[in-house]
Amino acid sequence: MVRTVQDALKDAADRLENSGASTPLLDAEVLLCEVLQIDRLYLYIQRGRSLTQEENDAFEAFLEKRIQGVPLQYIIHRQEFMGLDFYVEEGVLIPRPDTEILVETVLQWVNAEQAFKGHQDILKIVDLGTGSGAITVSLAKYIEKVQVYSVDLSEKALAIGQKNAQKHGVLEKINFLKGDLLHPLDEEDLFGKIDILVSNPPYIPAKDIEGLQIEVAKYEPRMALDGGPDGLDFYRRIVAQGDQLLRPGGRIALEVGHDQAEAVKNMMVAKNKYANINKHKDLAGIERVVTATVI
Repeated sequence: MVRTVQDALKDAADRLENSGASTPLLDAEVLLCEVLQIDRLYLYIQRGRSLTQEENDAFEAFLEKRIQGVPLQYIIHRQEFMGLDFYVEEGVLIPRPDTEILVETVLQWVNAEQAFKGHQDILKIVDLGTGSGAITVSLAKYIEKVQVYSVDLSEKALAIGQKNAQKHGVLEKINFLKGDLLHPLDEEDLFGKIDILVSNPPYIPAKDIEGLQIEVAKYEPRMALDGGPDGLDFYRRIVAQGDQLLRPGGRIALEVGHDQAEAVKNMMVAKNKYANINKHKDLAGIERVVTATVI
């Protein structure tokens, strides 16, 4: 059956809406743009154009995946973060806009504060939880003199992180390390030598994961979501050892889940090794990042 761009979009949007997609028309547009390799503007300029059989088949294949709940980003293998285009696939967490505040906080430190401004040596930054490499690569891209140590247990995450580092020309500024949180950093003799520790660890309480959107619960990697019974397991471990990894005066920045900021702040207070403990809100007014300085 020969269909025009306009007909294909309408049919796809209706089917996606019936499947429960929250943005059916946008999803249909993005998928068809990917098939035709054009921008959305040109989609409507060409709305009367007929799809070839090959284009129609490719669009249908994409559409079926989306109807089943596969995240859009896994279908088109792309997600924007910090103005950069990242390759993503199943097995790595999809970068979220909320996480940009974590990167922006670190960039503000580096660019504005006396502790880092005019830093003569190469800054040493650790990112715990490579994922797609979004945080790691963004820091390497936007900080001139930096070496980022990016740690993950997942071979796939490390491979995708390296792919994105290569894509953005920062591979030489990053050391990808396989292991569990701080363990590989100890093996590299980096304890006490790190300037900044950053992490967006798993923070969803285990019991809540099945209740998340199907895109997240069924398709994103559980190990990147599951923060233990109360969602705070990884923060306990990071806060417990973070002061040993960082040099005196070094900084820590952690993304936190909804209503977790106060609990993470209290962990730092109880440790008695952190000062200047602050909570930072995202654009929606939610406390999203907790920062501190090692005494």
